Amino acid sequence: MQESISRAKFSRALLAIVGLACCVAAGAADWTPLREDGIHDPRSPAVKQKQEPAEALSKLTPDTAGNMVRWVQSLEKGEINPRASIRPDTKIRVYDSDVLLNLQGGMPIVRFPHRQHTLWLDCSNCHDELFKAETGATKFSMLKILEGEQCGQCHGAVSFPLTECFRCHSVARPGRGPKPSLPIPIPAGAVPPK
Repeated sequence: MQESISRAKFSRALLAIVGLACCVAAGAADWTPLREDGIHDPRSPAVKQKQEPAEALSKLTPDTAGNMVRWVQSLEKGEINPRASIRPDTKIRVYDSDVLLNLQGGMPIVRFPHRQHTLWLDCSNCHDELFKAETGATKFSMLKILEGEQCGQCHGAVSFPLTECFRCHSVARPGRGPKPSLPIPIPAGAVPPK
């Protein structure tokens, strides 16, 4: 019974991601004004004092997905300079090492670039609550990620969306040739990875 619940959850999450991809493709670089976004109170005087997304984001390196900004490239070009911590006494460590994940799966291997993440965030943002800091200690799950856990805490929220599979699944498996091109056909009755 537990397996069928997981499959149903996975199928719902996958359908939501596919639907999100369609919405994102249709609304390229069309940022909703704050007074119309359904989050900010349009009657509040503060809305007029805030910078509109189109004004702020249109100056950054453009993307074709998510919030239409290539955040890492914007950071590397000096277009933005985010604070790594709100605590002034935090010692920032940029960890310049890639980790390969999904070594046994069918998709291309995931290359996790620590450098790009630690330029933004202190290690304690992810370790040890979301991910254990030791190799192999965290079991990754696309189902959990699609449900907003693990990598899904940020991807699909503030960083590029989960519809951009090959930004993470970027390393071809030995003997399998180059990574597949988009769009990815979604087989009927898709099931979660084991």
